[in-house]
Amino acid sequence: MMHYPVMLPEVLSALSPQAGETYVDGTFGNGGYSEAFLKAAACNVIALDRDPRVKPRADALLRGYSGRFELREMPFSQMGDLGAGSVDAVVLDIGVSSMQIDQAERGFSFMRSGPLDMRMGADGVSASDAVNHLPRAALIRIFQVYGEERRARRIADFIVRAREEALITTTDGLAEIVESAIGRSGKIHPATRVFQALRIFVNDELGELYKGLCAAERILRPEGRLIIVTFHSLEDRIVKAFLRRRSEAPSSGSRYLPEAVEVSEFEGSFSVTKRSVIAPSKTELSENARSRSAKLRFAIRTHANAFPMDDDLLPRVTQLSDIRGAL
Repeated sequence: MMHYPVMLPEVLSALSPQAGETYVDGTFGNGGYSEAFLKAAACNVIALDRDPRVKPRADALLRGYSGRFELREMPFSQMGDLGAGSVDAVVLDIGVSSMQIDQAERGFSFMRSGPLDMRMGADGVSASDAVNHLPRAALIRIFQVYGEERRARRIADFIVRAREEALITTTDGLAEIVESAIGRSGKIHPATRVFQALRIFVNDELGELYKGLCAAERILRPEGRLIIVTFHSLEDRIVKAFLRRRSEAPSSGSRYLPEAVEVSEFEGSFSVTKRSVIAPSKTELSENARSRSAKLRFAIRTHANAFPMDDDLLPRVTQLSDIRGAL
């Protein structure tokens, strides 16, 4: 498929690119957002991506926008290293790019036969490691929490039985096991939630998202914009909760508020300009089926001395750090 920057008109509207400003494209992918920003105004773009395979696309933008564009090979959760109060906007597209999905060798999709990998970077455990070596109880937790799969126990049972005969090493091999476990009905493939869950687990996507939101808060200048496009409810819940906590004064006696600061004096670190979520247009939905679950939220960074609450919006069970550490 042709690369399609999801909700690009809505992102550009929220960003309102201006000459001389500096933006972080925290999820570079195939560069759709970065290129659109560079075309819209004489701005500067710092692109981040932990996938080394994006470099050829980044090199093309470097040639076309020399002096205004740079790529840093790093996860967006580490953008705090750019320096506090240094950029005018952070844009995050929390999802797998079309480029990654369509490359069978990456193992993200059950629509193509390929190695069961799913790693966005070059290191770490793979999806094959997870399904072949984690105990049944761990697989159930992953499928239930990250995939919101109601039939997680039955799927885990079939996986455990299958791997006793031979290791599960391919995307189509796992998809067949899931389909044999729960059958197939309707247009959505039965392995969809399992593949989503494994991808989130392998890449610690929810942990990366939360760390990225906190890092964006640190590097945004006053009046800077934070724009996030999510693709499923787990991501959107974290973003919604983060922006709510960062824009509302805590209740009296909150452990996040220093004793020297009165609640009446508190001013949130973000102003949420649109409470309701923004959905893709009907035109986009007709042109790009992968946009159907996308949601956009954005907020404006308030003055520099706003007090950032140091809370943890990620429940421990959602991180599943105990399972990840066992591999």
